[in-house]
Order: sequence, then structure tokens, then C-alpha cells
Amino acid sequence: MAFVEVERNDGVMTIRLNRPERMNSLGTEMRNLLADAWTEFRDSKDLEVAIFTGVGRAFCAGEDMKESVERGTVGASAEAAKKSNPYNDGTLDKPVICAINGFAMGGGFMLTERADFRVAARGVTFESSEAKRWLLGGHSHGIVNNLPHAVAMEIAFAFRFTAERMHDIGYLNRVVDADKLMDEARGMADHLMSLPPASRTNTLYMMRAMRGRVSDDFEAYAKVLHNHGALSDRIESRKAFAEKRKPNWKGWDNPGDRERTPRFKAAK
Repeated sequence: MAFVEVERNDGVMTIRLNRPERMNSLGTEMRNLLADAWTEFRDSKDLEVAIFTGVGRAFCAGEDMKESVERGTVGASAEAAKKSNPYNDGTLDKPVICAINGFAMGGGFMLTERADFRVAARGVTFESSEAKRWLLGGHSHGIVNNLPHAVAMEIAFAFRFTAERMHDIGYLNRVVDADKLMDEARGMADHLMSLPPASRTNTLYMMRAMRGRVSDDFEAYAKVLHNHGALSDRIESRKAFAEKRKPNWKGWDNPGDRERTPRFKAAK
């Protein structure tokens, strides 16, 4: 069984995560196969629109934390990190529709965020999990998605959202019954395919150029905060998840570091 299934039909490529027993979590093999699929989509002269979805009760649960614990390092493995993925890199010049069939958590949430269009099944749960797994919550999501600050705070602190609420705040284009999900996504793809090719490409470039981004000053600040604290808590969060127990947080290697948390200073 392939962890990533690919279908090609009338200019539309469907990429389907197929590791339901692990909630489509992103292990090394899954990441490598996704990189291959997105590279094919980017390079194809015949495929113009992609639909990205999953099998089972999750779209994607994010990082395969059991693999991370076994490896002893967090995030993508060295092998997977070496492989270029045009979807993650933002180098695709073709539209992507994410059809979110189930849980979208952590890295899975970020996969939905990179899409140009999002349609979800009713009742699906979303969570940006960075605050649980790293030393800094997901600071960029509110700006990238043009969300109110109060909502961005909830996302940054790993609160969970239903598909219905995500639609209400403007994150999702559509919410439909689960059995209508792929039909809705395919209908959106067919509409895109009906447009003049130059219009489809030019409009995509324009809309992406207008999307919000975190300033360089704030990204530099995030880099500092990302490493302020006990780095051992990162692997502890994953061990606790794998062992189904409450984490034993250290917080800071030196307790006084809490009072020494760096303040933001704008570049002159």
C-alpha cells in the first residue's frame, strides 16, 4: 500500500494521503512520496490543478511523533529534509485545492494553509500545534490568513477549531457533508480548468503576491524565541504523546531565564 496515492484526470491531479492507521502523519516515507508527487505536478505540462486530500478520519495529524522519538530528533528527518518539495517551498505556479476530510493538526494544519482553496467536511477539527511541540506558538497564521488578533491568539496557543468556525472566520471556502467533499473539490477544479490558462496563472500570481506575510523583524524575533527555553521539552512533548501520558515540562535550563525572555526590538 502506497502512503501517497496519485490520480490524474483531465488536467487535475489528486494527491491523497493514505496512512489512516497513523492518521496520515508525516513520517520520512510520507514526506518523500509527497515531495515526488508535488514535483511531478509542478513539472507536468498536462496537469494544471491539484486536489490534496486524505483517507480515513484524519487529513493529516502532522509530524510522525513516534518516528521522531525513535530517531531522537524532532521535525523532518535528515533524509526527508534534503528532498525538495515544491508545495512546502511555495514554488508551485498552479492552484491547489485542499479537500480536508478529517483532523488537520500541527503540520497537517500547515498543509491546509499552503493551499489556495480549502473545502472541509462538516465537523472536522483543526489545530495549530506549535505551542505544544516547540518553544513558540504559531505566530504567523493570523497574518498569513488575515485573521483578527483575538482569533490569531487562539490559533497560536493551540486551541482547537471546528470546520464550521473556520468557515465563519474566513479560513475555509466551503464546508460540506463528508460524502460531498470530493465532488465539491472536483467542481472547484473544473471551474478553474474552464478559465483561460493565462488568466488562471496570472490571477494566481496576483493573489499570492497580495497575501500577508510576517515582517523580517518579527521573523528574526521568532528565531530568537524559538530557542529560548529548555530544548529538551520538544522531545518530551513527543515522548508524552507517544506514551499517552502527561508531559513533564522543564521550562528553562536555568529558571532565571524566564525573566530574561528577549523583548522585541525593531531594526533601525
